[in-house]
Amino acid sequence: MQTSYKKLWKKLIDLDMSKKELREATGLSTGTMTKLAKDEDVSMDALKRICKVCQCNIGDIMDFVPKQDSII
Repeated sequence: MQTSYKKLWKKLIDLDMSKKELREATGLSTGTMTKLAKDEDVSMDALKRICKVCQCNIGDIMDFVPKQDSII
């Protein structure tokens, strides 16, 4: 399974919030923001901070999707 944060980027648009504003509001590092942009795994703490700032649940900011080259 691969992580997708497309919902997060759509949520930021709905909230009229930039990635920089999200980073500042959550206190996340630029490295964590880079991981999010590359759909890489981040800590549960980072996801909880994002949910708190965006006032949403984890399913509102991310999805798990099957890898295309994965058998199972």
